[in-house]
Amino acid sequence: MKTRKILVIAVAIIFMLVGTAAVFAGGEAEGGAKGDMPKKIGYVTNYAMHEWYQNVMKGMRDRAGQLGIEIEIIDANLDMAKEVSAAEDLMSKGVDVLIITPVDQKGAEPILRKAKAEGIPVVIEASAVEGMQTLVAICDYDAGYKGGVETGKMFKKKFNGTQARVMNMDLPALRPCILRCDGFMDGFKSVYPDVVEIHRLDGSGVKDLALQVATDALTADPNINVIYGCNDDSALGALQAYRAAGLDEDKLIVCGTGGEGNAFIHALEERGAYMVESCMFPENVGFECVDMTVKLFRGEDVPEHYVTATQAVTVDTYTKYYTLEGDVRTINWDTVTKIKTEAECGKY
Repeated sequence: MKTRKILVIAVAIIFMLVGTAAVFAGGEAEGGAKGDMPKKIGYVTNYAMHEWYQNVMKGMRDRAGQLGIEIEIIDANLDMAKEVSAAEDLMSKGVDVLIITPVDQKGAEPILRKAKAEGIPVVIEASAVEGMQTLVAICDYDAGYKGGVETGKMFKKKFNGTQARVMNMDLPALRPCILRCDGFMDGFKSVYPDVVEIHRLDGSGVKDLALQVATDALTADPNINVIYGCNDDSALGALQAYRAAGLDEDKLIVCGTGGEGNAFIHALEERGAYMVESCMFPENVGFECVDMTVKLFRGEDVPEHYVTATQAVTVDTYTKYYTLEGDVRTINWDTVTKIKTEAECGKY
């Protein structure tokens, strides 16, 4: 029962961490005239305790402060009923625009219907909801592909002539994770064709569960030299299992995905097997969400899916995008805002 409970929580947490490229036709809400600026934004996040959303909220607050916009944030804490109630509360307070990170895609639909009836525009973050106007999220396949390309280059430099044998840490209940894992393999193969997927595992997006399934897989076949994780916990859990098995880290390359907290920076700075991170820049996601609220409020045309930046980084390049002092990390906006984003996702 304990494992099942952990799995349910794991799916809920990773659900909020993944962006989905599924896009639905959206309705239109009334807004202000061009040149107007919303006075107050309401944001309902699905799980404020997670590092990813702490950094998303940091980006939102920073951007709202720059624009002189008040922002009120309410945490649904993975409770769909609470999310609906929070959104209704913010609307009753007269917010000009809402931002919603859905606890559940289907469960968020009533929020959109009520907001439309009241003429309040809504920005959806991370996971598409039917009836939405716009989604702010990454391209998941492309994020994985970039990580695969960079890892393939490193593998070729370090192990050229050796077959690449991959442990792919997936969360198959969620399509964004499938897309990331598929993208990684395609990206790797584009620069190093001699690659085979030895293990495709459901790590549930949580380090402890990833550790468990990776341990079992390595017992069955320890002959791997590449680990990919669809999020950071997946990669770190598999790496921990590899270490516990007493295998040689000099014969391994690890790539994680997300950059939700500081763990990936610490892992890169070890200068060990963890060599690549496909960053998703949560601070930038928050920044772009606020900018999208301004466009909606002004009645400007917006895309159904506004793609936010992703970039594969290494220990030698991550400082172009982040600095870390103690437990405080700072995003380098000048560099991140110059990252070229996809005009259209490679796969949905």
